[in-house]
Amino acid sequence: MAAGGSGWAAVCEKFRTARTLSVVESRKDPETEPYRSKYSARALLQEVKQLLSAAEEGGEAQLLAVRRAVLEYELGVNHTDTDELSAGEEHLQRCTQLLEPHRLSPDCVSLYIQAQNNLGILWSERDEIKTAQTYLESAEALYNRYMKEDGNPPLDPSEHFMAEEEKLTDQERSKRFEKAYTHTLYYLAQVYQHLEMTEKAAQYCHTTLKRQLEYCGYYPVEWALNAATLSLYYLSKQCFMEARHCLAAANVIFSQAGQVPSAEDNETEQDQQDLRKRKAEIARCWIKYCLNLLQSARKLLEDNIGELDPDRQLELKAQRKKEEDEKEKGRKKAVLFGTSDICDSVLAMEEKVSSVYPLDFQEAREIFLVGQNYVQEAKEFFQVDGYVTDHIEIVQDHSALFKVLAFFEEDYERRCKMHKRRIDMLEPLYGVLNPQYYLLISRQLQFELADTYYEMMDLKVAIGNRLEELDSHTVKKINSLAQLAIKYYELFLDSLRNPHKVFPEKLEEHVLRPAMVAKFHIARLYGKLITSDSKKQLENMQTSLEYYTFLVDYCEKYPDAVRDVETELELSKEMVGLLPTRMERLRAKLCPFI
Repeated sequence: MAAGGSGWAAVCEKFRTARTLSVVESRKDPETEPYRSKYSARALLQEVKQLLSAAEEGGEAQLLAVRRAVLEYELGVNHTDTDELSAGEEHLQRCTQLLEPHRLSPDCVSLYIQAQNNLGILWSERDEIKTAQTYLESAEALYNRYMKEDGNPPLDPSEHFMAEEEKLTDQERSKRFEKAYTHTLYYLAQVYQHLEMTEKAAQYCHTTLKRQLEYCGYYPVEWALNAATLSLYYLSKQCFMEARHCLAAANVIFSQAGQVPSAEDNETEQDQQDLRKRKAEIARCWIKYCLNLLQSARKLLEDNIGELDPDRQLELKAQRKKEEDEKEKGRKKAVLFGTSDICDSVLAMEEKVSSVYPLDFQEAREIFLVGQNYVQEAKEFFQVDGYVTDHIEIVQDHSALFKVLAFFEEDYERRCKMHKRRIDMLEPLYGVLNPQYYLLISRQLQFELADTYYEMMDLKVAIGNRLEELDSHTVKKINSLAQLAIKYYELFLDSLRNPHKVFPEKLEEHVLRPAMVAKFHIARLYGKLITSDSKKQLENMQTSLEYYTFLVDYCEKYPDAVRDVETELELSKEMVGLLPTRMERLRAKLCPFI
């Protein structure tokens, strides 16, 4: 069949119509016949295949093999799209068999890579991840080999059914070939994620995102979400500069999706909802960034009792001055996303928040405020009605931001106020939760509220110790905070009881440490209650002793528990030794004649 003959033109026309049906028309298919256009396209492809077979005599072998391979590829994708995986696999396999001998020629390489990509996807859908990996890694290796040995822009598969004058420019060929390879990397990133090869997955995800920007092949919302998700990987590795870069790029690219649309736009209500949700999800990744950066700085700065160590602070400030400039220049090159205009917007976004450890209150507060802004943004979408779990997690992060900021605050009164803000945001949420349905969240809130009241009580005691004499107002405050902490620790411990209200003989692994800490803190709290009534004081000491004793006895019975509560156990043993003597002395004072 001569390339210029009218018969060939008709074949090309049929092929083009089949492609249009498959790619364009199929989007408009009614829900009752979702594959109508796909089936029509399939029938046309089969016709083209028969016309080719009839014309095979006397044709050039490689040219015919490639044309047949293109049809097998199109039929393979068509069957996969209509959920007929076995038939799809057969066609795709036939395509790669036809191309095998010529797979490195510019006519075949792009088609071969795309066929392998599709086989990779097909095996992923069957949950055969290892097989998918083999096809995708083979596609990756072929791309690298072709670029090394030839490197010229190869033909796009569609060109095998085009007249000479319609053929693509080298620039367009290159763009399509690179897009196919970007798909290979994108699917490999997912395969590595499935196989829990996290580092490799992140590396491939990063490369994919970079390439999508380079070749303008991406949907802004999806790209932004992938970049924000990648930031979480960098956070887990304490790479704050890279994490910030991903998030800043996510913000910039997301804004290309049109600002979050207003109701007047033609967008459907569902599209608007979806866009708002994605924006809130990116905001949540920013919250994690700010929180992680602050918490990591606290770990560096705290002494053995959890307070800020001023010597360490000075030392880290001096060290930072030295390192700062060099480090940033060196690492920036490796991670930058995008062309120069995107880069400028990303850099401007990055400058809004630091990526180095904050070393004092001022620096910590700036990061805190960025985090807090994103909390408001995330809460706008994830409201308590309809998104109760998400909403509570966001509020817990907000509380954690206040908690870590308090670490940097030197003034005890102001520190107390920050913890009070945590109480004000958590208590109302706890009040509306049904513990029957939300047992885990309910326990988390009980424990955090107890811990926060405990912390405030400790701060009020420290403030009281600086006074000449404790006034009745401070005493009242200390006692009321201690009682509230006890109340929430007890609620938490009660949630561990069985339906007959019996406390477990042996605690489950995941609640062991919190339960022991709760017992230990309650023991300490009873010791902190201030009363002028010696009888009451004796009762408090007795209760305190019982809680300390529980800890000691439990660890004797289950020695495995010791490693989870070493510090608490040591102090409990000490108190179990001391308290009886103190109680004896107090009894003697009460009844001197016994």
